Amino acid sequence: MIHFKSIEEGREFFKALGSDIRIEIVKTLIANDHMNMNELASSLKITNGALTSHIKKLEECGIVSVSQEASGHGNQKICSVHLDSVLIDFKGNEVDDKNVYRSHIRVGQYGEYEVYPTCGIANSESLIGEVDDARYFAHPDRMNADILWFTRGYVEYIVPNFIPINQKIDQISFSMELSSEAPGCNDNWPSDIHFSLNNTDIGVWTSPGDFGGVKGLFTPDWWYPNWNQYGLLKNLVINHNGTYIDGLRISDVTIDQFNLNYKSQIRFRLGVPDDAVHVGGLTIFGKTFGNYRQDIEVSITYSPIL
Repeated sequence: MIHFKSIEEGREFFKALGSDIRIEIVKTLIANDHMNMNELASSLKITNGALTSHIKKLEECGIVSVSQEASGHGNQKICSVHLDSVLIDFKGNEVDDKNVYRSHIRVGQYGEYEVYPTCGIANSESLIGEVDDARYFAHPDRMNADILWFTRGYVEYIVPNFIPINQKIDQISFSMELSSEAPGCNDNWPSDIHFSLNNTDIGVWTSPGDFGGVKGLFTPDWWYPNWNQYGLLKNLVINHNGTYIDGLRISDVTIDQFNLNYKSQIRFRLGVPDDAVHVGGLTIFGKTFGNYRQDIEVSITYSPIL
């Protein structure tokens, strides 16, 4: 997902899609999952040279990714669409940025966990311990992890809360790249991922799959090609009106129910419980894995306590 906080912020993105041929490129790639440049040019009945300029524009805006794949005739450029959705705030950012505290949480910086195989944890250079051995979730090196996965259970993070004294919390938003966890990878592998704040359930999002086949943009070269490669960028927001994923309400739980202020501890949990309808696991991607160079990004909006 791409989130534009104003129309102006998305100007280049809109320009990239302001072309009939580029719209057809995106539609063709979605219909075929991925294609090499020769196949795509032939399908659209245009030259490779013309296609290259259009692909470059789409790639610059994050709509299309291009990867190299070895074949019998040398390396081929493989094109695919990884973008799943676009969120636009037409009214712009109504919150004064000076009243927002921002932080990021490394994937491995959880405080509590309970996970079950298949499971594992890794940093940008190697696996941490052995796969399918939950003991390594307690390894000291986990603090530098940029990917973790498990079939069921949870991880819980303590959210940094350093808003000014005598302020209350009006909204918390989390931006994170997530997917299911299948043995190997499986694009059709639904999983009900539950979110909670301070032990209160705030909503569920069903991940459609555990995505592979095409290497994640930032997934390191040593990573196994038949394992999960990337996730979907999700934006979870809880405010005075309810709880939302990518702008769609997922529950009526509001921030007011927590009475959070500058003294409050904030514990954020992601998990897949045993009684979920779809027990398909959870993968969390950090900045050196997947398609988005980021950790779990947190924004806390606050205002004076009256």
